[in-house]
Amino acid sequence: MKQIYKFLILFLALIIISCNNTNKDKNRINKTNKQIDDYSAKIDSLIQTTSPRYFNGVILITQNGDIKYSKAYGYSNFENKIPITLKDNFRIQSNSKQITAVLTLKEVDNGKLNLKSPISKYLPEIKQTWADTVTIHQLLNNTSGITSIDEPLLFDAGTEFYYSNVGYGLLGRIIEKVTGKEYIDLANNLFKKLEMHNSYCYELGKANNGLINGYRGTNNEFILVDINTIVNSEEGWKDFIPAGGIISNAYDLNIWDKNLHNGKLINPQTYKLMTSFNHTTDFFNVFGKEKVGYGYGVCISNEPLTNIGHGGKGIGFGSFKFFVPEKDLDVIVLENVYNEDSNIFFHFEREIREIVLNSNLVE
Repeated sequence: MKQIYKFLILFLALIIISCNNTNKDKNRINKTNKQIDDYSAKIDSLIQTTSPRYFNGVILITQNGDIKYSKAYGYSNFENKIPITLKDNFRIQSNSKQITAVLTLKEVDNGKLNLKSPISKYLPEIKQTWADTVTIHQLLNNTSGITSIDEPLLFDAGTEFYYSNVGYGLLGRIIEKVTGKEYIDLANNLFKKLEMHNSYCYELGKANNGLINGYRGTNNEFILVDINTIVNSEEGWKDFIPAGGIISNAYDLNIWDKNLHNGKLINPQTYKLMTSFNHTTDFFNVFGKEKVGYGYGVCISNEPLTNIGHGGKGIGFGSFKFFVPEKDLDVIVLENVYNEDSNIFFHFEREIREIVLNSNLVE
């Protein structure tokens, strides 16, 4: 009996010790988790500030396929006070260029386009002398110097950086010429293949599903933007679509980034060309004060480690996203308020980028 009694005492003691160790392990894990997330509270606090302007939009951060942060803050419709959601569709504006760049590079991979060939090879109808010198490569990395179809180049092609929506409109025409298909159909079919069910090219006069209102914000007053007062013609809009006319949402853009940066859209060597650069620019103040490289429809910053992204703004909307390949980290910020003061337009996007790139997400 004494031996049984001693055994029971020993058994109970072991259970108590085991429970204590389990609790310590749980506390250690909880403590570690709290240490890892050193960014959520900072972002939450940031987007609630009202100076120098209000934040109104959505934020999605993922890493290794897991959602690390998601937030919808503000309204999709100010008049009726409808809360904004992560499923809402936005105009992504110049983030459309990245999609056009991929559609172009897919035809390079298919052997239908040569990056070193001049525009005139594919668009002989353009009679400007610069059509014989400006290459596909220079259209993609915004070193063409094209300001208008009817104007001379701003500089010798390839020597400087100039952000050209017209250049990306020409890429749209070239894609159509070599494929025999409409740019809109090519882009929409790619979205369908990737299961980006909320992404499409905006077409005038047609139903544009899920697109929320865009506003112009001045002195924290929000004025509804009517695209019909901005677009001059259907032909002009068609040329603008490859530069800034695509609709998407945070979840779909996350799908896009994961496919693009993990080798699912273009060949590895082509991707390397896309994310390389010969020129730097301070045009994109969303990346802060530093100059960044410009590849094919993407900006490349190497501080504090390589991050690849782009910004877009206009027609009542703003977009910004960047991907950190080394950490499989994706950050997407979409807003439906356009502030005309360019110095503060990307205020929140810059701050969010700084928070993320100085967080444990990149350690």
